[in-house]
Amino acid sequence: MKHTFTLFTALLLAPLASLSAAESATSTDKLPAFSWEKVPQYMHIRKARKFTDDEIKYLASFPLLTFEKTTGHKDFNSTEDGSLAAAKAVKAVNPSTKILYYRNVIVHYGTYKANAEIEKMPGAFLVGRDGKTKLVRNVCEAYDLSNPKVRDWWVDHAKQMCADPAIDGLFFDGNIKVLSPAYLKRDIGDEKKAAQLAGYETMMGEARKALGPDKIMLANVLRVGQSKDDGLEAIKRFDGSYIEGFELAATQEQKKDNVAKGIEAFQKAARDGFMIAFTAGLSELNAEEGELNPQRTDEIRKGLSGDGNHSKRFEYLLALFLTCAEKHSYFLAHDGYGAEQSKVWMKRPPELERPLGEPKGPAVRDGYIYTREFAHAKVCLDIENEVGEIEWKKSDIK
Repeated sequence: MKHTFTLFTALLLAPLASLSAAESATSTDKLPAFSWEKVPQYMHIRKARKFTDDEIKYLASFPLLTFEKTTGHKDFNSTEDGSLAAAKAVKAVNPSTKILYYRNVIVHYGTYKANAEIEKMPGAFLVGRDGKTKLVRNVCEAYDLSNPKVRDWWVDHAKQMCADPAIDGLFFDGNIKVLSPAYLKRDIGDEKKAAQLAGYETMMGEARKALGPDKIMLANVLRVGQSKDDGLEAIKRFDGSYIEGFELAATQEQKKDNVAKGIEAFQKAARDGFMIAFTAGLSELNAEEGELNPQRTDEIRKGLSGDGNHSKRFEYLLALFLTCAEKHSYFLAHDGYGAEQSKVWMKRPPELERPLGEPKGPAVRDGYIYTREFAHAKVCLDIENEVGEIEWKKSDIK
């Protein structure tokens, strides 16, 4: 047991020195358009039915978007065909929008036609010590990444989808589940957990080779507390990171320190040239769903109440983003990724339409308060009291 734990620890902490410069470098030519003129925005969405023409025009206004799992599957019979149809429709309106196809590196979700192959594959899924196979939230199977056939299947599917010119790259989700030392270890044991990590590292390298240098690889890897460096080593395999779970903490008292660490990681990655897709929920965390359980890494939020009181929350999240943002950082405040249930879908707060301008320098920290100035706005962020204030130049406000 001691040997396997040591192996796991070594794999988790080892630097990615084996990556070539070409594999680890981010080419700015393939990244989305970026401007400080207004708040740079990201969109992450799913809709089981076909998007309407108005929705497609709205989506085409974003420089970067990800079509989530289940996109279009009810009208096109699979996530693959639904995502491609939506991507092609957006590209017809705005060829410059960069579109990412969603794949989870460990969680087996339905609605993919590629599932027909893996569901017949022996040893494709992890099995718990008690024989249980649905290890993710007791609902979904988890891929056994130590199985080379599983890795080949996963990479081949990604390569096939990204070969279409309408798809600019891949959104990798579930990375933190694999990288987190605690996740599923009680179910599968130290040895299999170490094998999972080794298989993941191999699969990520194979994915980069399969997709080639011109496709974007955006992964869910920056997260406070999931590794000693909060994901700053893991991000080096990719062109950037999606960020969620910024406020997750075991206790309310720890929350402000976790947010401070998250700000530091965001700032470091962005200044190093990595693309950041920052997302945060407008509604409160749902403690009843167990998001504080160390066996979970998901951010579960309550739906918006509809009383309109999320405006202060929005300003706080925007101030948080602006405290950290650098070139190729993009912002999304949401109430969930399902277009059908969202109360803010296709709605843009006026702050996102105001002139912003380039930052005059990095944010200045004083305890739990951060300040930063842009050409057309001054930002003050208080993470202890969860208050953000943005002072826009009056001459710019219509």
